[in-house]
Amino acid sequence: MISKTQQLSNNRIAHYFEQGEGEPLVLIHGVGMQAEAWYPQIEFFSNQYRVISVDMPGHGQSTQLPVDASLQDFVDWTIEFISALGLGPVNLAGHSMGSLITAGVSVMRPDLVKRMAVLNGVYRRTPQARQAVMQRAEELKHGHIDVETPLQRWFGESELEQIASAKVKSWLESVNLLGYTTAYSAFASGDETYADGWSKIACPALVLTGTDDPNSTAEMTEQMANQAPNGTAVIIENERHMVNLTAPEKVNQAMQAWLNTAA
Repeated sequence: MISKTQQLSNNRIAHYFEQGEGEPLVLIHGVGMQAEAWYPQIEFFSNQYRVISVDMPGHGQSTQLPVDASLQDFVDWTIEFISALGLGPVNLAGHSMGSLITAGVSVMRPDLVKRMAVLNGVYRRTPQARQAVMQRAEELKHGHIDVETPLQRWFGESELEQIASAKVKSWLESVNLLGYTTAYSAFASGDETYADGWSKIACPALVLTGTDDPNSTAEMTEQMANQAPNGTAVIIENERHMVNLTAPEKVNQAMQAWLNTAA
């Protein structure tokens, strides 16, 4: 992977990894992660595609946004980043909060998106689920970062999952707390920001989750896919929130089928 930076407005820097040649595939990770969190997909798709995995603002080496940034601010940042690449419409995939951003970009700037994929995305949380994420957002504002609970929730005991868990643990432990808190607050309050726009997403849309992800449920996944005119729902049995790391072959297969769809 080649480490690169893109200068954005207001002296902000976007850092990303690039590998491969061909049609561009832009990947956006979730809260607390970094560009490398797509490592199985970067390795697999860089054989055929120009894979660009970006550090979200305040993560990795990308400049953070103001502490009161909303999901819309993250979407605007991503629109500026994709525009600055100058590659025309891209294949855009997001995981978790990256999914909310991907949906936002697809709704607001369809001219920049050739195909869109949402992995472990959230859509219109229940009041209980919303209360839980808002409470976690408040805890983060007071400096309380709990690494072990999400690891236990996301990963099983297999060797593949423990390798992924160790990587995710290292990313969470090294995260910029302010950048993490800002992103999580936007994630917690952003599940309805672009929810009404799914019917406008005309490009091929892959919506994927695992059956055992209580935050990004199969029901949410089907609701998003059903509203998109060219939406496809893929629900992987016995998988949780970090499905791109714990079931990489199945995710890569679903993404390959999506990338093969005429756009």
